[in-house]
Amino acid sequence: MIKLLAKLLRVLNSETDPGQISLGLCFAMVAGLTPLLSLHNLVVLLLVLVLRVNLSAFLLGLAVFTGFAYLLDPLFHSLGLAILTVPALQELWTALYQSIWWRIERFHNSIVMGSLAFSLVLFVPLLLVSNLLILRYRKHVLAWVQKTKIMQMFKASKLYQTYETLSSWRPG
Repeated sequence: MIKLLAKLLRVLNSETDPGQISLGLCFAMVAGLTPLLSLHNLVVLLLVLVLRVNLSAFLLGLAVFTGFAYLLDPLFHSLGLAILTVPALQELWTALYQSIWWRIERFHNSIVMGSLAFSLVLFVPLLLVSNLLILRYRKHVLAWVQKTKIMQMFKASKLYQTYETLSSWRPG
């Protein structure tokens, strides 16, 4: 748990653009809340690798959202069942099920459908809120911590200078 918190603080305190961190968290939400071995998660992984997304934020978010997914499965089942049983969409679901690609995606499973719908609806709000929270954190909390006497003394120490030298050698 402490390692997870340390990684989170490292990502938040880095020079990485807040949009890249937010996008990593949002893609992690989609991949983490839905069943891991789904076709759409391959698309998510491809987008994470192609777009400029913070990979640390993605992996950290994936661990967190996967844990929450098990708690939310009853909600996902109810939501997916509601979507799959809409009478106006029955022909669409039948037509999609006839295609091998949609059958591999397992949209006919209520948990897959519910979790994907849930995560797609929350994608943009999470992107906006997390971006705003990161900017506020950096502006207020990080700036305040940097100004404290303890942090200034720590930055002046030989230990911190050694850490800075060693961390500049490491990639990413």
